[in-house]
Amino acid sequence: MLRIAIQSKGRLNEESLSLLQSIGIEVDAPKRKLLSKSQTFPIEALYLRDDDIPHVVESGTATLGIVGLNEVEERGAEVSVIARLGFGACRLSLAVPKGEDYDGIEWFSGRRIATSYPNILRKYLIERGIDAKVEVITGSVEIAPAVGIADAIFDIVSSGSTLIANGLREVETVFESEAVLITNKSLTAEDQAVIDDLLFRIDSETVSRGKKYMLMNIPRASLDEAIKILPAMRSPTVMPLASPDWCSLHSVIDAADLWTKVRQLKAIGAEGILVMDVDKIIL
Repeated sequence: MLRIAIQSKGRLNEESLSLLQSIGIEVDAPKRKLLSKSQTFPIEALYLRDDDIPHVVESGTATLGIVGLNEVEERGAEVSVIARLGFGACRLSLAVPKGEDYDGIEWFSGRRIATSYPNILRKYLIERGIDAKVEVITGSVEIAPAVGIADAIFDIVSSGSTLIANGLREVETVFESEAVLITNKSLTAEDQAVIDDLLFRIDSETVSRGKKYMLMNIPRASLDEAIKILPAMRSPTVMPLASPDWCSLHSVIDAADLWTKVRQLKAIGAEGILVMDVDKIIL
């Protein structure tokens, strides 16, 4: 049985458990539990702080981990990133007090920057030849300029609302992050077989995100034009109807394109358009 390390609380915990549930892997939420064994897949969840996950996977205490790519980069752990999971998107950015006259990266020379991610920040500054003092703090990094700890901050940004609330503005994006699946680098053949099955399930889930299934009746005279509108993943499905002048067209599209496609199809005579959610796509 494999062990997967998951963040013990917060949004990444919720989205990680939701992903596992969506691919048929049920584990209990971490209600005072450190370990939770799945009854539907040979895996158990180990609940930890996010900054502990890379090291625990590197050491082999857990075979797998779901964690932000920013934590993998910051900890420098010897692990393999085997999948980007498409949730938990954020960025690590430099921010300065909104009243500052910021004119470029040279502004940081000789300044103090507060952060919980000193390794990523130092690498970025060195690459650009910026001599700044890195103040390592944990907790509420965004208050550091207001209380005189630092002149600027380097921290996680999602919506940017926390920066605004603390009188700061984002000036440089340094690192783009999202949730990733990591493994240690010493896997047995048995481990790899289970991981391959897990990746197969995850791929089917991630491919289906943001997709819609469309079927409609279309005049045969408009079929070629309709196929150009709906190229599908390989080719749309075309089925005959009782009327020789009509056929049924089926396709999968990106949800973001739905209403544009509907307008285009209606314009060439499509009728009875049915749109459904897609649960899984197996490639």
